[in-house]
Amino acid sequence: MLKTTIVPMVLTFILTIAGCASTRNVGPEDALKEPSSVEAGVTLRAANADAGWPTAEWWRGYEDPQLDAWIERAHAGSPSLALAAARVREARSLAGVAESALSPQVDGSLSINRKRWPENAYYGPGKFNDVTTWNDTGALQLSYNLDVWGRDRNSAERALDAAHARAADARAAQLELEANVVRAYIGLSQGFALRDIAQSTLEQQQKIAARARRRLQGGIGTQLEVAQAEASLPDYERQLETYDEAIALSRNQLAALAGAGPGAGDSITRPVLSLATPLGLPSAVPAELIGRRPDVVAARWTVAAQARGIDVAKAQFYPNINLMASLSQMSAGGALLTFLTGNGSGWSAGPAMTLPIFEGGRLRAQLGAASAQYDQAVDQYNATLVGALREIADQVVRLQSLDRQLDAASRSVAAAQKSYRLADEGYKRGLTDYLNVLVAQTQLLRAQDGEARVRADRLAVYATFSAALGGGIDSSSDSPDEAGMHPAAHIGPFTARMETRSQ
Repeated sequence: MLKTTIVPMVLTFILTIAGCASTRNVGPEDALKEPSSVEAGVTLRAANADAGWPTAEWWRGYEDPQLDAWIERAHAGSPSLALAAARVREARSLAGVAESALSPQVDGSLSINRKRWPENAYYGPGKFNDVTTWNDTGALQLSYNLDVWGRDRNSAERALDAAHARAADARAAQLELEANVVRAYIGLSQGFALRDIAQSTLEQQQKIAARARRRLQGGIGTQLEVAQAEASLPDYERQLETYDEAIALSRNQLAALAGAGPGAGDSITRPVLSLATPLGLPSAVPAELIGRRPDVVAARWTVAAQARGIDVAKAQFYPNINLMASLSQMSAGGALLTFLTGNGSGWSAGPAMTLPIFEGGRLRAQLGAASAQYDQAVDQYNATLVGALREIADQVVRLQSLDRQLDAASRSVAAAQKSYRLADEGYKRGLTDYLNVLVAQTQLLRAQDGEARVRADRLAVYATFSAALGGGIDSSSDSPDEAGMHPAAHIGPFTARMETRSQ
C-alpha cells in the first residue's frame, strides 16, 4: 500500500518541479510555403507541358563524344566534388556519433601504481610502514539513458537529416560542375565559330586589297582605294588573335574544372555540338520540383534537421533518467596482480536522475534559438523554392526569345550576304566604289557574328535549363515528408521517439 502511494507522489513531484522550467509558448513563427501555392505565371503555363524531365546524363543531348568524355573526367578529378564528398562523409560520421548515445555505454578503467610509503610520518607502525607496494584498481561502468522524452533520438535524427542535406549539397555541386563544363565547352565552340568568321572575312579583305592593287597597276584604280582596302587588315588580324586567346582560355577552364593542369586542355579538339533534344517544359513543375532540384531537397532536409532541434530543446525541460551500474576490484599491497584475486571487490547499481528546476531562463533561451534556427531554415527553403521557379521561368523566356532571335539573325545573314555579293560584283566591274564594299562587308561580319552568338546562347540555355530542372535525378524518395519537416506537437514519455521513428 505504501509503495503504490509513494510512486505516484514521486512522479507528481518530479513533473511539478520540471514545470518550473516553463517554455512560455516559445516556438517557431514562420510557415513552409506549399509548392502548389506558388503562382506559376503565364510563362510556365504557356510553355510546352508535354516534354519530359531531363535525363541523368542530360549533356548527351549535345551528341558530342568529346564532351561526354570530358564530363566523366570532371566527375573523377574535380576538387570541388571531392570536397563535397568529404563533407558528406563527415556528416555521416557525426550522425553515427549522435546515434551512439542511444546504445548502452560501457567503460573500463585500470590504474596500476607503485607507491613508497613513508616511515612512521603519517601512518605509524604497521603494514604500510616504510614499504613499497602495488596499489591497483580495475573497474567497469555501465550507463544507459532511457531517453524517455526523445532527446537523444531526436539528436540522432537531426544529425542524420544534416547528413542527408550534405548529400543533396554534393549532388548540387555535381550538377553545377556539369553545367559549368558544358558552358565552357560551348564557349570553346563559339570561339572556333567566331574565329572562322573572322578568318573568312580576313581572306575576303585580302582578296579585295589584292584587287585594288591590281586596279591601281592597271591605271583604273586609286591610291585611296588601296589604302582603304589595306587599312582594315590589321584589325581583322587582331580579331583572329582575340579568338585564339578565347579558345586557349576555354581549354584552360575546362582543364581546371576537371582538376587537371592547363596542359590537359591542349588535347581538346574542335567541338561538334548539335542539339536535337527539344527544350520543352515538363508538366507539374511546382509540385515535382521539390524532389528534382538538389538545392530544394537540401533545404527540405535542413528544415527537418532544425525541426528535430526544437524537439531536442523541448526535451531539455524534462527529467533525464539514466541507469547506472559499476563493478570494481582493488588492492593495496601485495604483488602486481593481487587485485585480480583479492577480496577488494565492490559494485553499485541504480537509476540516476537530473531535472531542471531554476535555470535562469537558459532552457527557454535554447528553445528560442532552436525555433529561430528553424524559422531561418524555413525562410531559406521558401526562398529556394521561389528562386527555383523564377530560374525555370527565366530560361523559358530566354529560350523563346532566342528562337525568335535566331530566326531574325538567319534572315539578317542572308540579306547581308546578298548585299555584300552585289557590292563586290559592282566593285569588280567598276560600277561602284570600294566604300560600298566596306559597308556591306561590315554588315555581313556583324550579322554572322550575331548569328553565331545566338546559336551559342541557345546551346547554353539547354545547360542552364537542365540544371534549373534538377539535372534529371529524381530525389523524391530521398526527401523528407511534410510531417518530418515540423517539430513534434507534444513532448511526452516515449512520444517524441515514436513520432520520429514513424517519419
